[in-house]
Amino acid sequence: MGQAQSGPRRRSRWIWNLANQHFPGAIQIVDLYHARQHLWEMAALLHPNDLAEKNSWMVPMKALLDGGEIELLVARLREIAAEQSASHPGLTDEILKQAEYFETNASRMNYPRFRSMGLFVGSGVIEAGCKAVVGSRLKRSGMFWSVRGANAIIALRCCRLNGRFEDYWEVARAA
Repeated sequence: MGQAQSGPRRRSRWIWNLANQHFPGAIQIVDLYHARQHLWEMAALLHPNDLAEKNSWMVPMKALLDGGEIELLVARLREIAAEQSASHPGLTDEILKQAEYFETNASRMNYPRFRSMGLFVGSGVIEAGCKAVVGSRLKRSGMFWSVRGANAIIALRCCRLNGRFEDYWEVARAA
């Protein structure tokens, strides 16, 4: 076996594999705000004591990311890494890791296309939906659930909210 992979690529691979397994053909989108956070972390490494420089560095990087120009973003990050290689080798490695993160996820960062399709590019909508559908039903005061019971209630609630309540019972009867 080879070395355990670290960095951004290893941390998120399981998510994309799980998505492929359960939702083959689904459009996968990296949360825009999460991707921006990667850029802010690099800005902090490059300009640790200068807020104005951090902000100045972020403007063109954010424009590339938001514009879905990931190849150009990756190329720019690699240029910056090359510029830093002699004086800051540790920083160079971190920038190259981040460049790999963006390159690996480029197809999931085509934000202009996703927006033109009417898709959300941030996870906030999904998180709020989970809170409304699951949290509001399962996390009330004094409630305790078995895994089986919680799964059944969630399935019923989702069917009800999707207008497919009768479909649930047809499937349950057939089983």
